[in-house]
Amino acid sequence: MNNTKRIEILKRLRDDNPNPQTELNWSTPFELLIAVLLSAQATDVSVNKATDKLYPVANTPQDILKLGVEGLTEYIKTIGLFNSKAKNTIKTCQILLEKHNGEVPEDRAALEALPGVGRKTANVVLNTAFGWPTIAVDTHIYRVSNRTKFAMGKTVDDVEEKLLKVVPREFKLDVHHWLILHGRYTCVARKLGVAAV
Repeated sequence: MNNTKRIEILKRLRDDNPNPQTELNWSTPFELLIAVLLSAQATDVSVNKATDKLYPVANTPQDILKLGVEGLTEYIKTIGLFNSKAKNTIKTCQILLEKHNGEVPEDRAALEALPGVGRKTANVVLNTAFGWPTIAVDTHIYRVSNRTKFAMGKTVDDVEEKLLKVVPREFKLDVHHWLILHGRYTCVARKLGVAAV
């Protein structure tokens, strides 16, 4: 795919949704960090159901630490991998309090040093909470980028690197949301095991 076609696609996505947002519910960088941590291999809908109950009770590192692993587990047990996510969330809260005065650091290396936080999660937080022009590549973006030949790669890191090269600066802040939403609702995964009619 050439750059002219890419820009045309990006303009259409922007025209359709000029101010795209994450579908996770959050009001502070900390709430976003925890929601993204919980969202690994889970839907945003299931995470929102859990955090809508959790955040009115505990939405700071101190308050979540007070819940402890067992207390936190009660709020997130409807989400996949809840045991490891509860442990990682508690450890993350401890580190945020010990090393960052309870604040979410606006720093990739510091974010990726938190338990359960990888490059994708750090990119989401930096982009959505702090306005960095990062591109978090999840399964939707990976699929859309390869299927449309917008930015092909064998791994999510390859696709991220290619997107960062080919997406003009004016679109970088929002492209991650546009592509996720496009992959979630329009360019969806093909169902496997269904016979062709």
